[in-house]
Amino acid sequence: MDRLRIPFFAVAMLALGLAILTELAAADLFLLLTGGRENPETPGLAIHYLAMLDGLLFYTVSFMALGIVVPRSVVGRVQGITTLVLSFFSLLASILLVMLAFGLLILMVSLLVAVPFGTIAYMAAWGHFATGAAGMTLLILMVLKVVFCICLVLAHQRFLQNKGLIILTAVSMGLTWVVAFLHAFPPGFLVSIADAIGALVIGIVGAIWLLILLIGSIFATITSLRTARFS
Repeated sequence: MDRLRIPFFAVAMLALGLAILTELAAADLFLLLTGGRENPETPGLAIHYLAMLDGLLFYTVSFMALGIVVPRSVVGRVQGITTLVLSFFSLLASILLVMLAFGLLILMVSLLVAVPFGTIAYMAAWGHFATGAAGMTLLILMVLKVVFCICLVLAHQRFLQNKGLIILTAVSMGLTWVVAFLHAFPPGFLVSIADAIGALVIGIVGAIWLLILLIGSIFATITSLRTARFS
């Protein structure tokens, strides 16, 4: 039971990797399936922003797997400094993404309420949203994430003992459903605004998680340096 079941783990990581690639840039297939012919990329910002959380999930699971097959002392030293560097620069990037989503949201709302010319400009630029392509993309994402969860548990039960991993996985799947709701609930001409709100929420959640990782990695690095110094 202490061995990592490589086939299940490989499928889990493949599913999560495909989910991240889908979030970054969905293929033209999604629009073809829904009858669309324009704007072949993933519509909106929120789906793209989900890659931030799933990237964190991929990184976390990778190091947990290393901890199973490699001595924890070795993994701990490498993980501390690696997490410190990556979380710092990722946090900066996430702050920029939050600012981007917030700025776009303010712009769209300002144009929408600036009757009549601002409203006309808003309707021309963001009045139509490819909800069909977005819905197909989100459905595929949920299937991939369910496959990831099932195969990860089958790969090793130790993954269930990590509360941070469970919470991050739940947040990722939950926000995927939230984005689907934001795309389906409001009237068509307001979906772009709802999508920007979703992207803003995802960006803030990702930034908070990265900040927690950064603080934890600072303490882990200090502890690792002290241990190496006195060993």
